[in-house]
Amino acid sequence: MKKINDFFWFCSGTHVDTLKKFPTEHNKYVGIGATIFFTALFASLSGGYAMYFVFSGNPAAILLAIIFGLIWGLAIFNMDRYIVSSITKTGTANQQILQATPRILLAIMIGIVISRPLELKIFDKEIRQKLKTSYLNGQRSKIDTLNNTFSNKYVTELHKIVDLKAEKDSLERDINLSRYVLNQEIFGDKSSQTSGKEGYGTYAKQKESVLNQKIQRLETVRQQMTTLENFILRRKELESITSERMFSGKQLDSLANVAGFADRNWALGQLSFNTDGSRDLGTYLAIAFISMLFILFECLPVFVKLMSPVGPYDIALQNIELSAVHGSYKNKDFDIAVTDGVQDTKVETEIHKQKQIITGKSARELENYDWD
Repeated sequence: MKKINDFFWFCSGTHVDTLKKFPTEHNKYVGIGATIFFTALFASLSGGYAMYFVFSGNPAAILLAIIFGLIWGLAIFNMDRYIVSSITKTGTANQQILQATPRILLAIMIGIVISRPLELKIFDKEIRQKLKTSYLNGQRSKIDTLNNTFSNKYVTELHKIVDLKAEKDSLERDINLSRYVLNQEIFGDKSSQTSGKEGYGTYAKQKESVLNQKIQRLETVRQQMTTLENFILRRKELESITSERMFSGKQLDSLANVAGFADRNWALGQLSFNTDGSRDLGTYLAIAFISMLFILFECLPVFVKLMSPVGPYDIALQNIELSAVHGSYKNKDFDIAVTDGVQDTKVETEIHKQKQIITGKSARELENYDWD
């Protein structure tokens, strides 16, 4: 238990030796330290999960995600620890709020960053379904665009095929009717289109001749249609239109599995809207509440520090800091006095040295002087 307390005290950024002197403050800073630690833990999981999708497809994706998650968690831990430990409780309430405001804003930003990847995991099933729908619609739109472009490019040939098909259908109906009339003529059935004379006579031969002409024309139309259809098929193959197919269920699952962070983040945002573009209030509130929960969790250490009354640890810490500042000024005065004394000694020593040089030089000049 002692090791756990010491660890959470370290997480809270306290001066442990001073805190140990005030047992009433122990639990408060254990709570603050635990909050900072678990915030960093969630940040590590969040960052690792996000980077897993960034490196998705790489054989080392899991290892890279773990490494980045640990680095991200340590960065958030260090930042939170500094934010909480830098708030002093010895000022007025307004001073404390003013001091904590930029730290709260920073904590809000950290909370938003932490919450997003975890939201992606919480709504993973819904995000996958949204991605599948998006990929399917995208493929359908792509195929439609290719077909429209192809149709505009070969509009003459496609219209010709339509006209030939209409002519073929008309000829097939006429041929069937002409055969029926020819049979009536041969068997002597009287009608508005037959003579009523039985046998293969002049009228029957005329009707057979017309029928053969229609059959020949039908074969010509079919050959022309086949030629144009083969041409269109070859062009589609060359322009990779025939190779485009709607995604199968397995393909959609595979695409959703390898979707990157940006696609998943987009899909999460789209969950808040219905298919008609209206707001899906239930999903929107669920996502918003999760974000607010992590923001509150990130801001909690700062709020706990602000709401807690001034304790003996805060006063003792202030006294230590004041003593350290006072000692720093005294050390400054000491260093200045020493520096001044050393400088004075250097000056006096140099003056004495120069005097000796000048005195010795004057004596030599007197000895060498020619008095005659």
